[in-house]
Amino acid sequence: MKKNLDQPKVVVIGGGHGLNTLLSGLKKRTPHITAVVTVADDGGGSGMLREDLHMPPPGDIRNCLQALANVEPLMHDLLSYRFSEGSLKGQSFGNLFLAALNGISGSFDEAVQHMSDVLAITGRVLPVTTADVKLEALFENGTAVVGESKIMDFKKEQDCRITQVRLLPEGSAALPATLRAIEQADYIILGPGSLYTSIIPNLLVDGVVPAIVKAKALKLYVLNIMTQEGETEGYSAADHVEALLKHGAPGMFDICLANSGHVRPELRERYLGEGASPIAVDAARIRRMGIDLISRPLSSKTSHYAHHSSQRLAEALMELYGTWRTEHRIEAVKL
Repeated sequence: MKKNLDQPKVVVIGGGHGLNTLLSGLKKRTPHITAVVTVADDGGGSGMLREDLHMPPPGDIRNCLQALANVEPLMHDLLSYRFSEGSLKGQSFGNLFLAALNGISGSFDEAVQHMSDVLAITGRVLPVTTADVKLEALFENGTAVVGESKIMDFKKEQDCRITQVRLLPEGSAALPATLRAIEQADYIILGPGSLYTSIIPNLLVDGVVPAIVKAKALKLYVLNIMTQEGETEGYSAADHVEALLKHGAPGMFDICLANSGHVRPELRERYLGEGASPIAVDAARIRRMGIDLISRPLSSKTSHYAHHSSQRLAEALMELYGTWRTEHRIEAVKL
């Protein structure tokens, strides 16, 4: 069958709400999506299920499944429903659903596949690893904290930058299907999402970074719109890129996509109260790292938060892929 070049095989790597926004828009552009999702979360309902049932945290994976689902609105509402009282207070039905599937499946990734089938998702969702991993953050003052859910408060107490994060135990193996998806991708997208707790943890799993570097794909990082309280206060765009390359490898991505859209004054004021602000884009410093900096208006005009517009982001990403594909084809012809 002839390949449709306008529907590339896309691998998106991250976690959290930023990844869900990207997937919601991207699913309308190509059916060939693989979401590679972190499993380092240990807080909230996911953390409780992880501790009680000795399973990977389901929250980020469930959110991605929901973003890619093709079901009736009632099912979406059901997956999002959180119990408001009793022993299940705060727990998401979607998380419980995935936990139940994990109980009757041979492995967690098999449970994710079963839930994918039930929700008739576009593409697929893969945990980056099924190992029981925890995230440790090291700070400029020499202190450290273990546990993704503890990093924000600990950083605010220390009042200094994160210098490195690592997975414990080190050497956790990537899911083989995850590495195959990366190796076969036409397009690899990092983010958007929390720098140290959603994107970088994926890069710390054995085999992921070499697979990205080796892949003959367009590789792109979607920069967040705002800095993040308890994680990246005061970071510029180049600081984000530098942290990614430090935890990954040179040549890991070709483009940094930044927002040039307006952030409404009331949103700026609210985020300022949390110590967060629009990320300053220091283009020259990024380009000195060998990364192209491209800006597009990506912010949502309607969200109550300074988030990306799923439609604008998907359109920009596909436009950049189309340009790269054309240039890549021209270069191949010259050779």
